[in-house]
Amino acid sequence: MDIRKISVGPDYKSGAMHYIVGQEILNGSHTIHLIKYYDESDSIKIWIESTSQEVILWKEFTSTVPVSIEFNINF
Repeated sequence: MDIRKISVGPDYKSGAMHYIVGQEILNGSHTIHLIKYYDESDSIKIWIESTSQEVILWKEFTSTVPVSIEFNINF
């Protein structure tokens, strides 16, 4: 399943950081390209795409950080 959004932090409503695929970041110079879980490192990685279409790893969250995951639901 594709991850659509993650929320990182212990309090979902008031203290978590939210990352959504397609969201503009870094003053609009990049967008979130992919959010993916990796079994081998037990972590979630966020890949971003620049306006020149270069995709790079931006953030990685390990299992020690509270994370809420929303998946794409395609009917």
